[in-house]
Amino acid sequence: MKSSRIVILGSGGRLGAALSREWSAAGDEIIGFTHATLDLGDLAAVRAALAPLEFDALVNCAALTNVDYCESHAEEAQRINADAVGLVGEICRGKSARCLHISTDYVFDGEKTTPYTESDPARPLGLYAASKLAGEEALAAANPDALSIRVSWVFGPDRPSFVDQILKRAHETDELSAIADKWAVPTYTLDVAQLIRPFLREVSAAGLLHLCNSGGGCTWQEYGQFALDCATRLGAPLKGRQVAPLKMADLKAFIAKRPVNTVMSTERLTELTGLTPRTWQDAVEHHVRATLQRPG
Repeated sequence: MKSSRIVILGSGGRLGAALSREWSAAGDEIIGFTHATLDLGDLAAVRAALAPLEFDALVNCAALTNVDYCESHAEEAQRINADAVGLVGEICRGKSARCLHISTDYVFDGEKTTPYTESDPARPLGLYAASKLAGEEALAAANPDALSIRVSWVFGPDRPSFVDQILKRAHETDELSAIADKWAVPTYTLDVAQLIRPFLREVSAAGLLHLCNSGGGCTWQEYGQFALDCATRLGAPLKGRQVAPLKMADLKAFIAKRPVNTVMSTERLTELTGLTPRTWQDAVEHHVRATLQRPG
């Protein structure tokens, strides 16, 4: 694939950092903006930063993702997750640059019992989800050629996620627990880097795309237990080896309502690219092995 000049917003985050590193290694020129260097909540700053640049593609990985925080900061969520997304789409359209935007499975209400497809109606339950859906709609209105990519339960080597936290706790204590009545599919950042790269140039699909690993849905408990089982097989000295079940209703710290089931289908991804994501189990095992081998 021909190299590109790519802007990545949110390049210091879990996904943005992985895309920056992997694509740079593949020969692309990366122009990264972290939250410290560009605040998407400042629309004038976004325009000032992007308007003078020349680039082939832009990937927006930046967002206000604290689900409960968004419940009491609706204007901030709207500005970052929706208004800025529309502006970015407008700027990309003016430059004839490819625009990819990272969205979320939380746009669904979780009532469906089979995997969600891109044609299923979005019914957000909270203000975070509503702002992310508004971002998809703002992008489509500003730039009909852009692509919003929905991901779920993102994990990877660049910033700790649930799987890293459960491993850390298992080294410290045998008291481990995780939610056992909420389902989705983990999404490995290193796989995302490979799976969406064709959309930078080769595949001009627009609209919506679901992207996660394969292997079916799981609960947080099953996800964590599988990670611990991998670590145990690899000889990690864990104090905790069993993840006890929790119910979402018992977690009183939660403010926003969460969807129960957001397992997504990746059939459109495969139809467009010919690529099939590896299973989340294989991806988690790869991540756990790499984590245990990492110095320190």
